[in-house]
This record gives sequence, structure tokens and C-alpha cells, in this order.
Amino acid sequence: MSIRVLIADDQQMVRQGFTVLLGAEDGIEIVGQAVDGLEAVGLAGRLSPDVVLMDIRMPGMDGIEATRRITAAAPGVGVLVLTTFDLDEYVYEALRAGASGFLLKDASAAQLAEAVRVVAAGDALLAPAVTRRLIAEFARLDGGPGAPPRRRVGELTGRETEVLALIARGLSNAEIAGRLVVAEQTVKTHVGRILVKLGLRDRTQAAVFAYESGLVRPAGP
Repeated sequence: MSIRVLIADDQQMVRQGFTVLLGAEDGIEIVGQAVDGLEAVGLAGRLSPDVVLMDIRMPGMDGIEATRRITAAAPGVGVLVLTTFDLDEYVYEALRAGASGFLLKDASAAQLAEAVRVVAAGDALLAPAVTRRLIAEFARLDGGPGAPPRRRVGELTGRETEVLALIARGLSNAEIAGRLVVAEQTVKTHVGRILVKLGLRDRTQAAVFAYESGLVRPAGP
């Protein structure tokens, strides 16, 4: 089964470029293109893509609101946010809205295809070198509007709290297993329980939660 991809970007050259790059990849099919967020929401409902490549800054309905609507209506759809620079506060808001990760628009064809496959598999694209810095930069509004209540962290066991903190640091399941000296399957079980207890969509939202709740403090410059 091919991975069905919808591309949403107000720039025609960007849409065409991604279509050409991904169209050359085995197992990936471009099912539609949207010029703004509103069209992306409509096409996502009709075409049932596996992954939406979502530009953030579009006229009319932006990528943040479109991401919120798409993930609310179809939790199984992965949204991969596209941005021109990594420290973009709008990207952080998109992650909070339900995006599974983000990718720079100048990514190579191989990086783009891998990102689509990762998100289609139900995983979050949480690159430690970039996404962690982004989250840390814009999670300084601890206790501000939209921040989760601190008491929810108390619903986790001690081990689950450890795992959540390591997720926020950008570690993979295998790396967490090595750090805690447990089986990788045990880590997967902990991650699943964390998401259920906190009502979160994926690892990216778990990382956002860890910073917003104050469990993990933003790194220094």
C-alpha cells in the first residue's frame, strides 16, 4: 500500500517541487494539492491522506488552524509541518495543535521521503537537534494560556515520569531503554501508557507537555 500524501502550500513552485521529489519515491503517492488551509481541510476529508505536508503561513486559514481541524476530525492522519526556518513560534503552535513534527523546506529528497514514512508509520518526527530546541525556545510560557495543569504529571508513575523527560530530551525508545537499562518493549509500553494517561496524540505532544508542565526546563542558549 502506498503512503497517500496531501501537499498544502500557497506557493505553486513549492507544491510542484515536493510533488516531483516524492513522486519519484517508491511507495509514496501524491493524492492532492491545496493552496491554503481551508482547502487542505476539505481535501483531507475527501481524500483521506496518510500524511499532510502543511505549510504554516498561508493566506486565509493558516496551517495551524488547518492542522487543528484535520487532526481533530481524523486522528489517524499525520501532519508534517513545513517551515523555512527552525526557530519559528508558529511551528511550536502547530505541534501543540496536533502536528506530528516539522521539516525545513530546504530538506533533501531523502530527508523528505524519510519524514513522510516516519509520520505515516505513526511516529513523531522529533529530531533532537532541532525540534527539542524549538520546543525549549517557545515553552517558556509555563503556566500561560494553553499550558497543561501541573497536577496531570502526578498521574504518572515514577518510571513513566523518567521516560517522559527523556522523550522531551529527544531520545528514541532504544536510547531510553539503554539509559534506563530496560527492554525496548518495556519503554514502548511506558510511552503508550503516558500518552493514554495524559490524553496526548504522540511523542511530539508528549515532549511539548513535558516542557509546558515544567517537568523539563528549557535549555540555555
